[in-house]
Amino acid sequence: MSGNSGKSTTLALILLSVGVLVFVLAAREARDRPVSLSATHATHRNLSSWITTNGKIEPVDPHIIQAQLTTFIESVAIKEGQGAKRGQLLMTLDGKDLKTELAHMREQLVAAEDERKIAVGGGSPDEIAQLDSDLVKTNAEIDRLRSDRDALERLYAKQAATRQEVEQAKTALAKAEADKRLIVEKKTAVLERSKPQAERATLRIEEARNSIQSLEEKLKAAQVTAPAAGTVYSLPARTGTYVHTGDLLAELADLRRIRVRVFVDEPELGSLKEGQAVEITWEALPDRSWNGQVDQLPKTIVARGSRNVGEVLCSVDNRTGQLLPNTNVNVRIRTGQRENSLTISRAAVRGEGSSRYVFVVEQNRLRRREVKVGIANATDYEVLSGIAENDIVALPGAAEFQEGMPVTVIAEK
Repeated sequence: MSGNSGKSTTLALILLSVGVLVFVLAAREARDRPVSLSATHATHRNLSSWITTNGKIEPVDPHIIQAQLTTFIESVAIKEGQGAKRGQLLMTLDGKDLKTELAHMREQLVAAEDERKIAVGGGSPDEIAQLDSDLVKTNAEIDRLRSDRDALERLYAKQAATRQEVEQAKTALAKAEADKRLIVEKKTAVLERSKPQAERATLRIEEARNSIQSLEEKLKAAQVTAPAAGTVYSLPARTGTYVHTGDLLAELADLRRIRVRVFVDEPELGSLKEGQAVEITWEALPDRSWNGQVDQLPKTIVARGSRNVGEVLCSVDNRTGQLLPNTNVNVRIRTGQRENSLTISRAAVRGEGSSRYVFVVEQNRLRRREVKVGIANATDYEVLSGIAENDIVALPGAAEFQEGMPVTVIAEK
């Protein structure tokens, strides 16, 4: 039994060794079997690199027309999309209450001016005239009483009049002189009182004039006119609606002078420069395109939905006026242009960190070659160094490429 067992073990070992040998030979054969692949060549051609993104049309010099009154819109004299000349009436706001208030303020101005005139003249003319008249009468009465007193004193010296008559004359004179002093004091008081009255009247005149000027400006603002020539591209105002001061009534601009605000993702901003060519398309007019250029680079990064973008301002040739404000458009910015440069398909270029490399076919084997690339578009890279025009460059396929791998080129693209 033990002899048979030993023979079985030996046989099993022999069979295992044969199997391993067959596997190794098969693996080596498979490893050395050439892999079929497609390849390409670097070629010379004109190459342009573009940033493709979106943007929004806006006027270069828009005029935002806002309500200067809180009132109703009485009438609208223009339609959205129509052109307007500078100063042309666009709409009328209700100004009836303003007209009533303006008439009242003008009445107050006239009254204040009359009051100041009276005050500057020393007071009420009737009151001053009465005091002057009373003063003339009192002076005449004093002169008469003095004459009577003097005459009575002479007669009393001659014992032709009594002492009582003389005293009565003196008392009457004193009373007349007291009446004169009272009249003079009243006139002085009127004159002194007229100074602050004149000052108060002057203040009321100034306030009335300011109010009148403000009301006249508001009444003028009730006639809403075009601040410049252009097209009314937005007209939210409607007849009969109630508006508050500051509410938007219309937007007007020269639509031949527009620009596009382009939203460029943060990683692509480094390739932008002022003056770069811009191409704009609009899905509403798919057969048209518009040309422009980069005018202003972004000063900051802003969040736009899930994107972090820089807002690039680009001028646009819109002489036909077909591009409308607030239109969403597609934008391409040309960031590079090369004439007759050596290019290679992007599919053939691989990356490892910041470096780029390709697999070149040499004597039916793959050789890794470091390359330096320049500008790129959607399909090609500019090749600055690393390969020549006659090099055969492998395109990716089903097999994982390795240094020294045997290959057979089945097609060149």
